[in-house]
Amino acid sequence: MSPKSPASPKKHHPAPTRRLTAAQALVAFLARQYTERDGRRQRLISATWGIFGHGNVAGIGQALVEAGHGGNGTAHRMPYLQGRNEQAMVHAAVGYARQSGRLSAQAVTTSIGPGATNLVTGAALATINRLPVLLLPGDTFATRPADPVLQQLEVPYAGDVSVNDCLRPVSRYFDRITRPEALIPAALQAMRVLADPAETGAVTLALPQDVQAEAYDWPEEFFAERDWHIRRPAPDTYELETAVRAIRSARRPLIVAGGGVRHGAAEETLAAFTAATRIPVASTQAGKGALRHDHPADVGGIGHTGTATANELARTADLVIGVGTRFSDFTTASGTLFSNPAVRFLHLNITAFDAHKLAALPLVADARAGLEALTAALAGRGYRVDPAYETECTGAKEAWEERVEASFATPDPTARPTQTQVLGLLDDLVTEEDILINAAGSLPGDLHKLWRTRSRDQYHVEYGYSCMGYEIPAAIGVLLATGTGQRTRPVWALVGDGTYLMNPTEIVTAVQENLPLKLLILQNHGYASIGGLSEAVGAERFGTAYRHRDADGGFTGPPLPVDLAANAASLGLRVLRAATVDDLRKALSEARDAEGPTCVYVETETPDTVSGPPPAQAWWDVPVAETASRPAAVKAREEYDRQVAARRRHL
Repeated sequence: MSPKSPASPKKHHPAPTRRLTAAQALVAFLARQYTERDGRRQRLISATWGIFGHGNVAGIGQALVEAGHGGNGTAHRMPYLQGRNEQAMVHAAVGYARQSGRLSAQAVTTSIGPGATNLVTGAALATINRLPVLLLPGDTFATRPADPVLQQLEVPYAGDVSVNDCLRPVSRYFDRITRPEALIPAALQAMRVLADPAETGAVTLALPQDVQAEAYDWPEEFFAERDWHIRRPAPDTYELETAVRAIRSARRPLIVAGGGVRHGAAEETLAAFTAATRIPVASTQAGKGALRHDHPADVGGIGHTGTATANELARTADLVIGVGTRFSDFTTASGTLFSNPAVRFLHLNITAFDAHKLAALPLVADARAGLEALTAALAGRGYRVDPAYETECTGAKEAWEERVEASFATPDPTARPTQTQVLGLLDDLVTEEDILINAAGSLPGDLHKLWRTRSRDQYHVEYGYSCMGYEIPAAIGVLLATGTGQRTRPVWALVGDGTYLMNPTEIVTAVQENLPLKLLILQNHGYASIGGLSEAVGAERFGTAYRHRDADGGFTGPPLPVDLAANAASLGLRVLRAATVDDLRKALSEARDAEGPTCVYVETETPDTVSGPPPAQAWWDVPVAETASRPAAVKAREEYDRQVAARRRHL
């Protein structure tokens, strides 16, 4: 018998590939990434901001040209947005991501060197606020044909370090792509982090300029459309039952609503929970708007910039229920606010890291899923706060509203307005469609205490990083997220003169894109917020006013002759100047109706005892000099020692 012939080997068909540069492949990949939550699908990376230099012009720049004008089809094109400052581009992308509910983000590309290091501030802001942004800085040569090259940081003990390593501590994911094929796993990891509600923040892919332009045969499946599901994790059964027992035993519970309520689109669920339990709701800066200002359960902002109503309830609360908050020092009044000896904490948060803060009973879950579970578990068990507690909350809130009205009052229409009167005039004008953006200075405190939020996304105050210069570019990002044309929602960027001088460059972008930005500049000749803080801590307002030097070398001379309205006009804005309360009322109305980018400029008056904002309703720890010769500092230290004695660690 003859031996059998061996079986013929099956023919191998290699997987199809596409030859592209690394930059072209990355842009094509990004254009095909989507998120999905609750049945809603959208692009994960909707556009790319960029400023080009030698580190990215021939790589990412060339790839964006092809992606914007090539044969990829409309669905897979990558829109390009031209920025003027790298930090501002990140701020714009962050504003876009927040307005998009963290379901859609934008990328930012820069050259190597200073363009890349300018990203650091924006990256820190994004990560601290848990908002997604993709950073694509150029990097020095991976192959090192010349060493050093222009803008290369030389580190004698490490040849693989570049200035982009500054982005590591402020990024939730960082990788340097030293070979084209290394992009495949890195890009997938980058998308995973951007789309993960518990991990999201700034994501950095550092791209050596030679690798960007290097060609590679990419597997076609790398460019397939990919959906990243945004999960809503439900709470653990044990943690849920523990939480229910804690709530049922509480006599004076208080909810602290943070940004997680908004990120989880849990506003209606929170309202349903409060309707069932009647537990009052205080809000952090990021959480303001979780309930409308006129909702029966809303008691206003909490913490150093909060209302007297919320803070008094916090001082006597026996159970503090955090929902999606980081419990920052402003929220806890530097550990002095929750002073009931028997107080306990229950923290519903999507991250275990945050859920365990203040030795809380953790309820690790999505805000909406967690509140739904709590509402269902409490149903039928007969829990509701004592009616006397409800009445107390309602009465305290009504008393605070009287203070708001007094702050907003404008008895003399021919006078120069105070800052709080400016907010009152805006309050009279806006509807639930308007969006207010702010980040730093004295405005966040006034807004947190006084602003009457009418919709879930009206109040956009970045206070995790409190970054001066965020407002204008963030407003552009919000406008891009809400759409363009006649139906665009009114978006107001509120800035003081100090903030304006930090970062006005993206005004040019608003003009270029004809975005109906409404910029409100309040001229108060310096850093008003830090001036007040400086006085409180014994530093005597040193270096906080924009004034000429006096004979002794200080800064107490006449105000500097700076015309910010003229500057804004020179950048292309239509500018409306307002000198009085009546002027301002008309200018704000005209700006709201404007179809193009418009600025309202007003010089504000120092507040008096009638129309000024209420003082801080809780303490904030800013250490004061322990030894000093000047009386102001000695007195400030005495007050500091008195306040710090009330701090406690919740263990």
